[in-house]
Amino acid sequence: MYKRIMLLGFTLIFIACSDNLNERAEKLHDKIISIDTHTDTPFNLLDEGFDIGKWNNFDETRTRVDFPRMQAGRLDAVFMAVFLGQGERTPDGNRKAKKRALRVLKVLHEKVGEYPNLAKIALNAADIEQIKKQGKHAVYIGIENGYPIGTDINMIDTFYNLGARYITLSHTKNNDICDSSTDPKGAEYNGLSLFGEQVVERMNNLGFMIDVSHISDSAFFDVIRLSKAPIIASHSSVRAVCDNPRNFSDEMLLALKENGGVIQICILSDYIKTLPKNPKRDSAFNVLRKKYNYYKNLTEEQHKLAVKDWLATEKKFPQELATVSDVVDHIDYVVNKIGVDYVGIGTDFDGGGGVNGCIDASQLKNITIELLRRGYNDKEIEKIWGGNFLRVFKEVENQKKKI
Repeated sequence: MYKRIMLLGFTLIFIACSDNLNERAEKLHDKIISIDTHTDTPFNLLDEGFDIGKWNNFDETRTRVDFPRMQAGRLDAVFMAVFLGQGERTPDGNRKAKKRALRVLKVLHEKVGEYPNLAKIALNAADIEQIKKQGKHAVYIGIENGYPIGTDINMIDTFYNLGARYITLSHTKNNDICDSSTDPKGAEYNGLSLFGEQVVERMNNLGFMIDVSHISDSAFFDVIRLSKAPIIASHSSVRAVCDNPRNFSDEMLLALKENGGVIQICILSDYIKTLPKNPKRDSAFNVLRKKYNYYKNLTEEQHKLAVKDWLATEKKFPQELATVSDVVDHIDYVVNKIGVDYVGIGTDFDGGGGVNGCIDASQLKNITIELLRRGYNDKEIEKIWGGNFLRVFKEVENQKKKI
């Protein structure tokens, strides 16, 4: 009987503490601005069956972001990335990539425009405060992979004029701008190409944020050396916690601090925690890659089928996931290494991001609860959820005025 009473007592205390943390998180989100700096949600906008203005159940759709779920997770703003996988670096390949990027940008503007009472495209760092006061969600735009730029420097201006506010310089393979951190062929330039150096200069001149997620260590240090403005890593994590070439080394973190930039912790499990191998899953995805020509030069219809097959395979062979606690371990590491002023959150939702306890945008508040549980104060959490990123955003905008 005594043990049962003790167990009941501990259970009631746990529930009371959880309720208190949830209430504190709710009140905190009323006051702060929260920003997720990287999702691949534009993938879904091309699907006629997906409605961003309605709640899309994750178990049924395998999607992770829509406006109702943003509201439930207390997310004020999101950067939706126009993603282009690395294809052939030929005039025809670049032309197709540019055409697709422009198509996705057009659809993104149209789909957000269908819900003027729920959301608005944002262009400047200051926009988010006004949009939140209106009771709406802010949608910012990023370009993931400089591939559609090709070697045409003027495409940077085109993307900026269409509302994009950062460019992730590369993706999983080298392009005409720089080396990737994960290209199996290894380094091509040992950093930035000569054209890549021009890209950095043009982006500085425009007040366009430079995103160093995915690029090689050498390319990162080239950007640090050349950029006149702070940089961002829109969705990266920490190598000391999870040894992945996509993550930041301690040396990179220290250089980021010196630059005044910010690392937005990615919550894709492979970048958060070393997980057991899953041969059946790996084999199934390898079959898909071959079926769709490694996602190169796909038509619009082929791309839709590839996404559908990818999501079905993900559902059939689910990956073991990291947890919210594992995610906050990365935040802790950055805070202890370089300070609380240089870290934020970029989930990579709809591009592989999602962990147990934060499977989609509706559960983002759980990160806040874990930060509170670990003793972070309101001001620190405000910085992590958006304050640090907005500082960099504003400094990049101000740099444009100085040039």
